[in-house]
Amino acid sequence: MVPSPQKAVADHTAAPVQKPAKGAAPPAPLPLGLSVEAPAGGDDLFAADPLRACATLDALVPVIDACRKCQLGHSRLHSVPGEGDPHAGMVVVGEAPGATEDETGRPFVGRAGQLLNDILKAISLKREDVFICNVLKCRPPENRDPEPLEVAACSPYLHRQLELLGPRVILAMGRPAAHALLGSNASLNELRGKVHRYRGIPTIVTYHPAALLRNPHWKRPTWDDVRIARRIYDGERA
Repeated sequence: MVPSPQKAVADHTAAPVQKPAKGAAPPAPLPLGLSVEAPAGGDDLFAADPLRACATLDALVPVIDACRKCQLGHSRLHSVPGEGDPHAGMVVVGEAPGATEDETGRPFVGRAGQLLNDILKAISLKREDVFICNVLKCRPPENRDPEPLEVAACSPYLHRQLELLGPRVILAMGRPAAHALLGSNASLNELRGKVHRYRGIPTIVTYHPAALLRNPHWKRPTWDDVRIARRIYDGERA
């Protein structure tokens, strides 16, 4: 039996997602959303510097750590490039590191990170099965929202990571992640519930785990969103 949405995102013992029973009605078609293509010529900002020469995720780490293209590179303790399976079929993209992430250099390791682990477990995935990163690689002071110039300076690192990973599906958690990937200023509610395409990769938008800690009522729609991501991960075409 599939767990309730509330338990699915909060209970360590949540059961795995189950396929429909034989003879059951097929799931509803996946509604299509925005489609974002690569820039003309296929190059992002920083195309002439070491970013383009980074042929692996590991090669990107020292480049990110040395970055001082915005003020956050001067105020953070550690850069937070991201971590996980370099061949992951799913990439989780958040907003920016928080205090715990800044201290450890790892993404999603605070309370929101624990909830993310539970969300993944509810769709039968472990943290080690996916790649987890943020739009910003350095912590904004007081965990404020990313500023446009910071996103513009840092997004090329995310673009290169996604290019190297080539996942089957992207899970964009929170409005800043959705806006950075899709180039849209639409509200989260407008972007949810659709299968967008980031450079050909199906992209699902949902709430950030930190938002779920503040408002548990958003757990139900988040459960709906991550199940769509799992369907695509399993090979369903959108």
